[in-house]
Amino acid sequence: MLARLAPVITRLDLRGRALSARDLLTVLPRPELGVEDATHLVAPILEAVRVEGAAALRSYGEKFDGVRPEHLRVPAAAMQAALDALEPALRSALEESISRVRTVHAAQRPADFVVEVAPGATVRQRWIPVRRVGLYAPGGLAVYPSSVIMNVVAAQEAGVGGLAVASPPQASNGGLPNPTILAACALLGVDEVYAVGGAQAVAMFAYGALGSEPQDGDHLCDPVDVVTGPGNVFVAAAKRLVRGVVGIDSEAGPTEIAVLADDTADPDHVAADLLSQAEHDPLAASVLVTDSLALADAVEGRVTARAAATKHVERVRTALGGPQSAIVLVDDLAQGLAVVNAYGAEHLEIQTRDAAQVADQVTSAGAIFVGPYSPVPLGDYMAGSNHVLPTGGCAHFSSGLGVHTYVRAVQVIEYDQPALAVIADQIVAFADAEDLPAHGEAIRARGV
Repeated sequence: MLARLAPVITRLDLRGRALSARDLLTVLPRPELGVEDATHLVAPILEAVRVEGAAALRSYGEKFDGVRPEHLRVPAAAMQAALDALEPALRSALEESISRVRTVHAAQRPADFVVEVAPGATVRQRWIPVRRVGLYAPGGLAVYPSSVIMNVVAAQEAGVGGLAVASPPQASNGGLPNPTILAACALLGVDEVYAVGGAQAVAMFAYGALGSEPQDGDHLCDPVDVVTGPGNVFVAAAKRLVRGVVGIDSEAGPTEIAVLADDTADPDHVAADLLSQAEHDPLAASVLVTDSLALADAVEGRVTARAAATKHVERVRTALGGPQSAIVLVDDLAQGLAVVNAYGAEHLEIQTRDAAQVADQVTSAGAIFVGPYSPVPLGDYMAGSNHVLPTGGCAHFSSGLGVHTYVRAVQVIEYDQPALAVIADQIVAFADAEDLPAHGEAIRARGV
């Protein structure tokens, strides 16, 4: 008789407990190492890059990635070589992903508008792309050409003029980023790519970097206006620290999946989906919320079996066994919705009866995947949606990456003399009430 495998994921039983939104925030699974903790570790890295530029970037490449890059900016020949060597099947997959993501993001472009407030009084709103962006593509435990696509296509569809991509140097590729990353950049027409990873890449984008070797030039990398892209907790911490110096998309740290499921869900589907995110990172979070004890038991068994057989078994077991992962038992679907709304998952799957109607009741999630045939890996690669999404509860106030990330709304005000005259007395009344008489005088100076 075969020995039963020990469960790799814990349970949290919320049945029979009346918990407020605040209570839920304290009991739901989260990683022990949060962004706030990591900020203390990355702050010296940011300062070193700000002061020392390329010299610090090379040192951190050697320390964190095991290679001291000769070329921090990837030569054009290396980009073309990577594209030429790309396997046809993978090239086809990348091209299809680019096409689908471009189709969705083209539809995201906001429209300018003009409002006539009164005769001779108009307010126009223009959407203006930022000047330059820095796009991060992770490359530590796994390599993400898909993240290159998500970042670059959204910025291109927004009309951004200057795009720079950074991805960690690889010892196996002569200190350059992974060849598939380089090939994806070449497919997208991006020629400014840096062999820089982690928090140091965020610092390079935020502050710019002076060269330290002849091949760097005087200015290796100019500062950007916005830094985007997913990464580990240290990348998320670096983005938090440079916010204000530059804009950021969101604190996209270690990945998360939450699955809201009832007794109609296929336990093997749910287990496979939980593992699909656990293989990203030991800090990845996999959470099942269900009102079905039978489903919980079945998923636990399938998760345990799948974890034992998967390629990245140690990484998966660490992620599933960590405090950030759990099977959460609830009384009913209403409580389940309260739980997932309080959790605010990066990826939320709905595998219930009437899944589309349930999805419409979700108020906090980076992206929602509806029904048994919309698993998270679909969104990672081919759905057309963007997979750069807020984590760590940031979905309560942040959106996923999109065209909106790279544009600014600018209002243009134009009044003629009669239109200003109509409201001149009211403006002066406001100014007097706020004890700002020069405001009123600026109106009266126009003879109205």
